[in-house]
Amino acid sequence: MRVSVIGCGHLGIPHAAAMADLGHEVIGVDVDQAKVDQLAAGECPIYEPGLPELLARHTASGRLRFTTDIREAADCAELHFIGVGTPIDADGRSYDTRHVYGAIRQLAPHLHRPCTIVGKSTVTVGTTRQVTALAQRLAPAGTRADVVWNPEFLREGHAVQDTLRPDRIIAGLTTAEAEKAVRAVYAPILDAGVPLFVTDPQTAELAKGAANTFLGLKISYINAVADMCQAAGGDIAQIVEILGIDPRIGSVGMRPGIGYGGGCLPKDVRAFTASAAQLGVDQAAALLRAAEKINETRTDVALGLITRALGDRPVAGARITVWGAAFKPGTNDVRESPALALAQALQQAGGTVTVHDPQAVATAMSRSPEFDYTDDLPASLDGADLVVLATEWPEYQQATPTVLVERPATPLLVDCRTTLDPEPWRAAGWAVHQLGRPGK
Repeated sequence: MRVSVIGCGHLGIPHAAAMADLGHEVIGVDVDQAKVDQLAAGECPIYEPGLPELLARHTASGRLRFTTDIREAADCAELHFIGVGTPIDADGRSYDTRHVYGAIRQLAPHLHRPCTIVGKSTVTVGTTRQVTALAQRLAPAGTRADVVWNPEFLREGHAVQDTLRPDRIIAGLTTAEAEKAVRAVYAPILDAGVPLFVTDPQTAELAKGAANTFLGLKISYINAVADMCQAAGGDIAQIVEILGIDPRIGSVGMRPGIGYGGGCLPKDVRAFTASAAQLGVDQAAALLRAAEKINETRTDVALGLITRALGDRPVAGARITVWGAAFKPGTNDVRESPALALAQALQQAGGTVTVHDPQAVATAMSRSPEFDYTDDLPASLDGADLVVLATEWPEYQQATPTVLVERPATPLLVDCRTTLDPEPWRAAGWAVHQLGRPGK
């Protein structure tokens, strides 16, 4: 098929490259000329494992190209994916969908023949109906321009895999022609056994928010239990293992730490909570808001653990190394990063902060230039009074504690992601403290 992908960011770039990998002829559209030039040269502006190779391969073959001209995309493609950003709005509770409507306003006047518009951006329930009305009013093709909502479930750090081998595909639509188009564009994926859920648009819109908010609830729940362990002297690692054996629960997503972040989960939980309130389902809204509040307090919880670990020494004046800047491993995305929020809190308390991250130093420096940064892991420890693990990169799990123990002034490690096996570190001479676990 001839496909366009409008919006080339963390969603659009992997999707465009993956569609080309499925055999489609793909044209990506973005308003940023510098980004388009970089992509057209086969260079990837974001860190995503496997994406640079996919991008280079398909731009070189001519199957994937990029432009700033949306008219070119309208003339070329028979199916148009909308993958523009929908950040949280100024009210802090709903999606800012101006880029979605802007993309439709630019695209629709050039749609002269039957086509399918497939929205992938995360939106509030009811958006598909409004977008459909706008697109069909502006398009010369009129009602022959179908609109489908096909929410993405990409995990940053796994975007290529999650596009080519997703757990499921959801398509909210209203016509048989739209379903035919969706089945055609995803045919290789569906043929591999991935389930397709064909729903009405409002179900598709709610499904994305429901999935991410459940994950937020799960993370907030295990963090609340970790706080109980901290107060009682229990061990959250053993509780996670005990709960994880129950097939109704499972341990995936139950790692206690400093909370969730990134460009999707925080805004999806906020917007889904707001939707519950707008729909008048007050008890649901109260439950979801409680999960938000737990997440919002994780920096304070981590500061409490750090203060206890330091004992008589104050945070003020301490040289502190923070391991991690990205909101999670596998990405250079620092949007709403708990790691950077903790680094900022430590600096505000008077600490001198150096941040290390395997991939996100450049993006973190542009957003938070007040810290010292390094991408040299051993050197990040030099002279430190305290090391705080704030993003669970495998580089930290694979580090050799016996090699590193002489680098800091004090071999004191506070693992705010409960990700390390503390025993090898303690055997090497480190004092290790973890959220919800007995400290030694």
